[in-house]
Amino acid sequence: MRRRLTRAAKGFHQADFLHRRAAQDAVERLEAIMRDFPTAVDLSARRGAFAEALAQSDARPRIGAVIEADYSAAMLAGRPGPRVAVDEERLPFAAASLDLVVSTLSLHWTNDVVGALIQIRRALRPDGLFIGAFLGGSTLFELRRSLIDAEAELTGGAGSRISPFADASDAAGLLQRAGFALPVADVDRVTVRYAHPLKLMADLRQMGETNALADRHPRALTRQVLARAFELYQERFGEADGRIPATFEILTLTGWAPHASQQQPLKPGSAKMRLAEALGVEENPLPREED
Repeated sequence: MRRRLTRAAKGFHQADFLHRRAAQDAVERLEAIMRDFPTAVDLSARRGAFAEALAQSDARPRIGAVIEADYSAAMLAGRPGPRVAVDEERLPFAAASLDLVVSTLSLHWTNDVVGALIQIRRALRPDGLFIGAFLGGSTLFELRRSLIDAEAELTGGAGSRISPFADASDAAGLLQRAGFALPVADVDRVTVRYAHPLKLMADLRQMGETNALADRHPRALTRQVLARAFELYQERFGEADGRIPATFEILTLTGWAPHASQQQPLKPGSAKMRLAEALGVEENPLPREED
């Protein structure tokens, strides 16, 4: 993964539209939170989209030092301010040392997402905030389906050519398993239109998002399979003007490091008012089994 990011670093700005979208979304969420974050880490800085969006935001005065981190040192080259190359599964930050951690479109590459989230939670001070965006399960479903069907048709079998992504329904649960409080998950589906599938694959390469699975398909992807996949892509998903859509699903998670001041769920049976009374409706009890 580091090799792919390093290869993509020089021209990353040519295909960073998803990263910029996720970074802008994170900044907009911070604008709605009226509190200070003295020490922040941008855990997947790439070429600085979060810092640039933050610099133009009303939230900037509430954010103190921003440490830019990335898996690839090449992505951080030439950037101003404090920078550190890190592995998101081996964070170097001391426990309870950070007030804010932002991660944009990188956690889907970790081997153990929950383990990485646990490290982030431990690095946050009590009541510290985490905002993380990563690619979800609907991402590139058009390309995935076309590749699988083309390979099955021509070789009699198909394997994984695109990395797996987390399902949207499981997103908030990841934060809960990692010990975050007040977890929230949102879904943003983006459709990008391309003149040809090759242009999509070129963008994926420039993003550093090509397949980095250790358990790779034993057979190399042949030109014949690739050409057939492009045909199926066009036949099934092509639009009237000849362009093809590519779907990207961005899952954004927001969670807080636990703190006694945070709102706590009530204990079962502790309610002082019946739901029917609160809603102003008549309550109809369920019939008993013997009825």
